[in-house]
Amino acid sequence: MSGSSPKVPVLRVARPTNDLAPLERFYMQGAGFRRLAAFSDHDGFSGTILGFPGAPWHLEFVQETGQIAPRAESPENLLVLYLPDPDEWRLAVDRMTAHGYEPVPAHNPYWEVAGKTFEDPDGYRLVFQNRAWDL
Repeated sequence: MSGSSPKVPVLRVARPTNDLAPLERFYMQGAGFRRLAAFSDHDGFSGTILGFPGAPWHLEFVQETGQIAPRAESPENLLVLYLPDPDEWRLAVDRMTAHGYEPVPAHNPYWEVAGKTFEDPDGYRLVFQNRAWDL
């Protein structure tokens, strides 16, 4: 067996929605994500894939014809982005508020210490955390 480390897989987080357009506005205009791909009426599903080019992760939002997607069931449904540089963190928070998205109180007070939490149109939350995270 080789001494090299295994490749890190690419992560896709996929979830349903009832309306793609408000999510695209929230994550692209507000959070600064880019549209990496999109599809329409693919076997009854339309969707958008958002993220950052070259990053090992991305988000996929899908809308299924004839189905109703539930809202987030808990305020602890979080996507956390660690931005340790204070200037980058402030830019991210300011971009959200400039596009009309106001912070919401975090359910878990831990996220209030060094972060700002925003709720997307489906009730899922995005936290900009002004800390480093290294494992």
